[in-house]
Amino acid sequence: MNRLRFGIRLKLLLLSLFLFTIPWLGYQYVWELESYLRTGQEQTMEGTARAVATALHERPTLFDSQSSYLQDVKPGTDLYAHKIVDPIQLDGQLDDWVDYRHLSLHYAEMQLIEQNVFYDPESFYFEHMVGQYNKYLYAMFEVVDDHLVYRPKNSLRVDRNDYLLIAVTDPQGEFRRYIVAPQQSGWVNAYLLDENPESLRPLSLETAIQGNWQETENGYNIELRFPLEIMSSKIAFAIADVDDLQSRERKYIIGTANPNQSDSLGTVLVPSPEIEKILKGLKYSNARVWVVDKHMRVLARSGSIQDATGVRIAPKPRKRDTLWHRIEQDWLFPLYYQILTKPPAGFVDELENAYALKGQDLAKALTGTASSQWRLSPDNKAVVLSAAHPIFIDEQVMGAVVVEQTTHGIRTLRNRALEQLFHVIIAVVFLGTAALFLFASRISFRISKLRNETESAIDENGKILGNIPRSNTQDEIGDLSRTFHSVLDKLQQYNHYLENMSSRLSHELRTPVAIVKSSLENLSMEQNNGNDEQEKQQYIERAQSGIHRLSKILSNMSEATRLEQAIQYSERENFELSELLMGCTEGYRIAYPQNKFALNTHNLIKNLNGSPELFAQMLDKIIANAVEFSPVHNTIMLSLMEKNGYMELTIANTGPKLPENMHEQLLNSMVSVRDHQVNHETHLGLGLYIAKIIAEYHKAKINIQNREDEKGVEVVIRL
Repeated sequence: MNRLRFGIRLKLLLLSLFLFTIPWLGYQYVWELESYLRTGQEQTMEGTARAVATALHERPTLFDSQSSYLQDVKPGTDLYAHKIVDPIQLDGQLDDWVDYRHLSLHYAEMQLIEQNVFYDPESFYFEHMVGQYNKYLYAMFEVVDDHLVYRPKNSLRVDRNDYLLIAVTDPQGEFRRYIVAPQQSGWVNAYLLDENPESLRPLSLETAIQGNWQETENGYNIELRFPLEIMSSKIAFAIADVDDLQSRERKYIIGTANPNQSDSLGTVLVPSPEIEKILKGLKYSNARVWVVDKHMRVLARSGSIQDATGVRIAPKPRKRDTLWHRIEQDWLFPLYYQILTKPPAGFVDELENAYALKGQDLAKALTGTASSQWRLSPDNKAVVLSAAHPIFIDEQVMGAVVVEQTTHGIRTLRNRALEQLFHVIIAVVFLGTAALFLFASRISFRISKLRNETESAIDENGKILGNIPRSNTQDEIGDLSRTFHSVLDKLQQYNHYLENMSSRLSHELRTPVAIVKSSLENLSMEQNNGNDEQEKQQYIERAQSGIHRLSKILSNMSEATRLEQAIQYSERENFELSELLMGCTEGYRIAYPQNKFALNTHNLIKNLNGSPELFAQMLDKIIANAVEFSPVHNTIMLSLMEKNGYMELTIANTGPKLPENMHEQLLNSMVSVRDHQVNHETHLGLGLYIAKIIAEYHKAKINIQNREDEKGVEVVIRL
């Protein structure tokens, strides 16, 4: 079964996948940056809310007329005058109220003030709302009535028909009631009623209260307008239903509150123009600002949430239609925005026409603690940040300021940062992957080439056919190539030595064997011929000499092995090197009288840990070589000196120089540079090999080299 092969190229390609962590890190960094921006925006919003609230602190007049001091409000009884953008035409058609109809309230059985017959929910009910435009309060009624009964013409009574009753308190606190009872569909004015709550007798026509009573298929519509200056915040509306033209008895009265009791009136909250003036300058603050009373009803607001984008981002400069621009627009940005989300151009704002707010931040602010809140728009397209700060009057919370912004600016800033980041990341990943792939391919190619060269250097039988080229590249693969080159070179030399060793041994053995053979043959012939004993003894001595030479060859071949074993069991001791050198030199002068020996220790005293006998044996091998190659009567120099922190022992002679490329090989076994045709002694090239083993035992390094003055050869032992 073949195992899956993972080459260097594939491994580096897999490792390059880690480059794809760069986009993830960049994306996390930008998200972290966005969170910091959001925190900064939140703090800015809280600061804006606090600043606006500071401008409203301790200003009770802003809240007096807004019924903000009520302890509780009753929806339906306490009315909110919605801010009307466009003026209302009093035509009874209710077309001008279309944008606000969802804010109207339904009045039916639950709001019955008077009931003379069993209530029929299908016969009478109405929708109602009030609004404010400039200095006027507008009221709208869409009444469903199965029988519409007008006030009879020439009748002074206004209560024997369908009518609208209005009750207010004027700015001086006086309780006043008005009635609208038309004789036909069309323009109407109100009548001021008697102060007696039990009486519905009109006193005078109140032209300030104008309106239109318009009959419809299901009943009738009423539009009213009256100036805010004639009323305070107390108000109540009620509609009476009369269906029987004969009896003209009231069946029901349904209203926002009981208009016949001054203490039962509800309140109407009109957006404060004074607070709006204060907030008017904030419409440039890139935020929507609300001021609410303690019942969360809106007193004023400024700005639009659609334009409150938070951080303002300058639009991108329009680029020319370049190739890069087309790549961005057609390829990159569509890819990026599979992940990113663009801030929407518009979103659903559930508070667009809100007259009351809610939320945890506002609820907490009304308890006296500033707070902020993040929320999603109903269509989940926008994230809105709101910050609320309480408004204090006499250390009591009278309302709150709410400031809102979206995160569109931050999201746009984040998207731009990510666009640039993705540009850089794509370039880095693409170029990095390509560079790694090319690098891996280059390495793989060089290793494959080195493998092929190595395989081609040796044949199937292990014979070295040639060497690989020596690389000049200064890296690990270059080092490996040079090492292979050196190993193959040494193996080639060793193989060459092995190939020549048989001829060398044959040459060394042939002579003594021939001597022994010829001596024995001559001795046999002399015995048969009966010659004298002297010649026989001469042949015997020659045979013994040949046997001795054979024995010496065998001894030399086993000497290295014995020495290695002896070194393993040799005990170390400290000895003084100079004394040993002087003793050995004296011995050499006696052993080799044909040569001169000179020793210079430079008065150095060097204690060496090792074996003095082995060290002397090493010197013997080196001196024997020096004597053999040095001309007769020439001086062999021994010098001990300190050099570069080491002790160096140099043995120099004036013999012939070494051949090139043989300096290091001479220390190997079975290597010799002697001329066998001239020298008849037995030499297997083991002397310097033994010297190297002894030097390594003493932690020394031995080198053989030509002298610098080119007058001979020297052996340097570095201790």
